[in-house]
Amino acid sequence: QVQLVESGGGLVQAGGSLRLSCAASGRTFSSYAMGWFRQAPGKEREFVAAIKWSGGSTYYADSMKGRFTISRDNAKNTVYLQMNSLKPEDTAVYYCAAGWAYPVEVRTGYPYWGQGTQVTVSS
Repeated sequence: QVQLVESGGGLVQAGGSLRLSCAASGRTFSSYAMGWFRQAPGKEREFVAAIKWSGGSTYYADSMKGRFTISRDNAKNTVYLQMNSLKPEDTAVYYCAAGWAYPVEVRTGYPYWGQGTQVTVSS
């Protein structure tokens, strides 16, 4: 089992950047594929990006390509989401998740979830 804690959210102006972090407990972090999802008010939780166990492969939702970058540091048990050129429509709670399959875009593919971190982008 793995426990996940997100951080790094906050308020940023449109065009700005944020880097989210997700710290994982447990010694088996490197065996999990990791994903980021987001959920805006009144909307379904949507897939953002995923990264393979080794970090050697990444996968993005089409709308996130070019602006968001997922990475991981297995020595630190941490996965990151670098978000650039932020837009007001990126405002959401961002969640990290852990699972075994890769790449997976659906929520059901991730048994472990963090509590989320709020990102608000002002216009």
